[in-house]
Amino acid sequence: MCCCGPCAMYRRSALDLLLDQYEAQFFRGKPSDFGEDRHLTILMLKAGFRTEYVPDAIAATVVPHSLGPYLRQQLRWARSTFRDTFLALRLLPELDGYLTLDVIGQNLGPLLLALSSLAALAQLLIGGSIPWWTGLTIAAMTMVRCSVAALRARELRFIGFSLHTPINIFLLLPLKAYALFTLS
Repeated sequence: MCCCGPCAMYRRSALDLLLDQYEAQFFRGKPSDFGEDRHLTILMLKAGFRTEYVPDAIAATVVPHSLGPYLRQQLRWARSTFRDTFLALRLLPELDGYLTLDVIGQNLGPLLLALSSLAALAQLLIGGSIPWWTGLTIAAMTMVRCSVAALRARELRFIGFSLHTPINIFLLLPLKAYALFTLS
């Protein structure tokens, strides 16, 4: 659903057809200047073009080296995910099953993780402990998501993304909530 900028290539003829729409991104009546790679991918899919994952592609990119820039990057990406998911809802029935699962996972996954985390926090505050099923739910959601990615990409290393869960719970979930409430 998102052909990321440094790794994406497009046919010029396809890009020429969509360039005006791409350059004039608006969301809720205001110009939008974030998530351009995701937006272009959605435009391509809406126009009937395909996206293709190439597992052996290699690209270099600049990544944040400290927490502040990392969180700003994640905020832009979260806004882009929410905004373009709203734009792409009509596409879901036509997409490959994995892309549909990915879109649902990118949006419902954080919501379920947030609910599980809030339930754990409430239980800790009320009862003084966290029930085993809360931890099991969070671990199961994490492993299902990482396992599907590992199977799809045929790369066992994707299981390692489960180690990202604490970062997701304590840093990215609050950031994603903020992104959702500040889309405009």
